[in-house]
Amino acid sequence: MSPAAGTRLRPSVVLVGAGPRGTGVLERIAANAPELYGDAPLDLHLVDPHPPGGGRIWRRAQSPLLWMNSTAEDVTMFTDDSVELAGPVRPGPSLAEWARAVRDGRLVVPPDVAADVAALGPRDFAGRRLQSAYLRWVYEDAVAALPPRVTVHEHRGTAVRISDGRDGRQQVWLAGRPDPLPADAVVLTLGHLESQPGTEERQLTDFANRHGLTYLPPAFTADSDLDALRPGEPVLVRGFGLAFVDLMVLLTEGRGGTYATGRDGELTYHPSGREPVLHVGSRRGVPYHSKIGYPPVGDRPPLPRFFGPTEVDALLARPGGVDFRRDVRPLIDKELGFAHYHRLFTAHADRTRMAWPDFEEKYAATEPGSAALQALVSAAVPDPADRLDLDALDHPLDGVRYADGAALQAGLRGHVEADLARRHDPAHSPDLAVFLALLSVYGQLVRLGDHGPWWHGFFSFLASGPPGPRLRQLLALSRAGVVRFLGAGLTVTADRDRGVFRAGSASVPGEWTEARALVEARLPEPTVARTRDRLLAALHAEGARATAGGLLAVDPADGRILDRSGRPHPRRFALGPHTDARGSGAFTRPRTNAPAFRQNDASARALLTFLRDRTAPPVPVPAPPSRSDDAADR
Repeated sequence: MSPAAGTRLRPSVVLVGAGPRGTGVLERIAANAPELYGDAPLDLHLVDPHPPGGGRIWRRAQSPLLWMNSTAEDVTMFTDDSVELAGPVRPGPSLAEWARAVRDGRLVVPPDVAADVAALGPRDFAGRRLQSAYLRWVYEDAVAALPPRVTVHEHRGTAVRISDGRDGRQQVWLAGRPDPLPADAVVLTLGHLESQPGTEERQLTDFANRHGLTYLPPAFTADSDLDALRPGEPVLVRGFGLAFVDLMVLLTEGRGGTYATGRDGELTYHPSGREPVLHVGSRRGVPYHSKIGYPPVGDRPPLPRFFGPTEVDALLARPGGVDFRRDVRPLIDKELGFAHYHRLFTAHADRTRMAWPDFEEKYAATEPGSAALQALVSAAVPDPADRLDLDALDHPLDGVRYADGAALQAGLRGHVEADLARRHDPAHSPDLAVFLALLSVYGQLVRLGDHGPWWHGFFSFLASGPPGPRLRQLLALSRAGVVRFLGAGLTVTADRDRGVFRAGSASVPGEWTEARALVEARLPEPTVARTRDRLLAALHAEGARATAGGLLAVDPADGRILDRSGRPHPRRFALGPHTDARGSGAFTRPRTNAPAFRQNDASARALLTFLRDRTAPPVPVPAPPSRSDDAADR
């Protein structure tokens, strides 16, 4: 039915993706609406095949064995006064504070997570189903905070296309629905997406099909068909990050195995007999570093120091563009080094030979990686273990060779044990300072667009590793022979003569492992060109710009989607890992000026301003004279 003369359609916004990023944008709309939009009417349509709050990745319908990789006190969805934003701070509880409110009887949770809430301490790692309950509560809290004339409509479906209407309004088409959702603006908060296989993945899939093998391409582990991996069979696993940890859990405890703690505190794994044998390797050959197992103490390093807004402004103003390795990496190295040595000198001065002001002055004057810097550090920091070596951190097994597979197993267990000991010892608190510097660097990099694959991998390796208890389980599985390490520089080939997969590494030259199953333990690359998301693929095909790395290009100021000429679409926004402004996560630890929160606020304010400026009071328009029956007959 057409709107009556002299009236306007209710303004509407479609948010595609109702997981934590979509929830964060909704929270910022609620926070900013009173200032920027007043009490005007607005329809907010949330489109997602999964329930709002958790979305797909954090949905409740997944194994209770899967954990978060951050402690409860380090997870929040709410802004605080550390966040640099134009909108109002709207405080709210961290996951730990929310759980405490539940225990105190101030909040109610679903019965199936009540026991988990009761057992959760601030330094514990919550299960993902519990995080899903927290995210659902945040979503409901954001909806309740919206002005009275804002209505939220939930659509449990999949958006497949956006088209421009004749009046400039957007039309969002949903799978299986004949009519589109009309929208004055659209916000894509799609989260992690599936991708079409690349050339190697297609070749390995074809090889597996021809020889009756099992090949599992990159995917969110909780959605993979692990039933194809048979008990007792060797399985090659390429990837040693968090996707591997999920795989390890689901194929061991998930198949009935158990752990027991001995008097010495060492874990022992008791197999169920249903586990495959996981042969795991990667480019680095080691698991991600353990999460730090002690609370922060003392002053935080004053960040940013060498890589802040001023430096980013200067980079963006360069006429020839920015080369990451040449222009950005030295600033990152200097920032991480500053945080490390600030903490070492101010908290562990007995391990230094120079006053901090003197070191800081000399450090500021030296170039990263220079001989002068090496000489300064050698003179001021006597123990090499207290010196920051980013290359050694990034490639811990470079140049390390083992005599055979047995030596490799012992060597890798030693590496994991040393990492666990260091990450749980506050005597090494410069590691925590570097972690905070990594977060600070990520907050600056979002303004520089797509900076290639190295940074995200490096950040994840140092800052997004598994909880310490998971690595202790990994050690127990290694001792039980359920997990076997392959080493660094992993090479996987398809042996056409033998009809098997073969894996070898630089860590044990000449030694190969054969298997009839291969698993890619990693998420798909967030590439627009090969995405399986129909909506994103259609946007790209119709002119949305993608970076050289395959990410959707957006305006760093407010998240508007750019076309191939670099012009922002006035009504289309995108936030999240598929964009070149991706941050370190949709939620983060409190008081870290999280880039996602800053982006959410900027996009919400741009959206509300756009709606306000285009929602003038209706202008009365005289209705045309009614036609008589006679006129109609003529």
